[in-house]
Amino acid sequence: MRPHIAPHEVPEHRLPVPAPGTDPAEDTWRRTGDHHLDQLAGTLSALRAELPTLARWGQRLAELLPRGHRLLAAGNGGSAAEAQHLTAELVGRFDGDRRAYSALALHAETSSVTAIGNDYGYDNVFARQVEAHARRGDVLVLLSTSGRSENLLRATEAARRMGVLTWAVTGALPNPLAGLADETLPLPGACPSVQEAHLVAVHLLCVMFERALPAAASPSNGRVHPGLADAAAPVGEPRARRPADGHLAGARPPGGGTEDQAEVVASPPRRPGADHGVREARGGGHPPSRRVRPGEGNRP
Repeated sequence: MRPHIAPHEVPEHRLPVPAPGTDPAEDTWRRTGDHHLDQLAGTLSALRAELPTLARWGQRLAELLPRGHRLLAAGNGGSAAEAQHLTAELVGRFDGDRRAYSALALHAETSSVTAIGNDYGYDNVFARQVEAHARRGDVLVLLSTSGRSENLLRATEAARRMGVLTWAVTGALPNPLAGLADETLPLPGACPSVQEAHLVAVHLLCVMFERALPAAASPSNGRVHPGLADAAAPVGEPRARRPADGHLAGARPPGGGTEDQAEVVASPPRRPGADHGVREARGGGHPPSRRVRPGEGNRP
């Protein structure tokens, strides 16, 4: 069972006694800085005890994301920045080269956030997006220093209804978000220390994820990411890719599908004559996506 560290159990470090003759201004900023760093050290010590949780989460992501599942992340304020930091590391890379993985920070789609907030209230800005973007087997990561944000609680409830795995990264226990999520990584301490430690937790999760991935060569130089060879086989159902024509690969045309192909979306009808000028400018008969070289004419 995970040891619980209450906020008052985080080591309280005494401020250093100024030496005789010390400049008062220097003494003030030094004492302030030492106190802040000492508080952070206490929270980071609690994070060290959570390394098994982060290793387990990293392994699970390495099983799910390569099979087409997606990570969604949400937070408010500084926690929103941490959520977006996490998704950026997955879509881009953290260390070494690898393929990109699907990850969305739900607060970052400003038009959706403001439209949903306007029509349904701010408490539903994340839940509505979970309903839109998440599929069974995906992962929702919720970051909150308090664990009490109503919009995160509703997002967790929506995710659980849809069969989405929910992980909360919070401040000290107890808190409502920890009570709803499938798993929680709680960190005691002052709010600034908790938020700073959350960034370290994000980086550690990325380390654990990349080291659990199946061995994969770089698309550019063949370099294999260090530590990626010892991974379990991926599990879960892949998320179907949608080619340029708007139809899912292997899916039946509209009207002949089933519930399992509910994601099939037909391309919007083209406005009559909308691309006439483009075709005329590039040479008659050629599709607008193909550039006609001089003298090429109507060569097939």
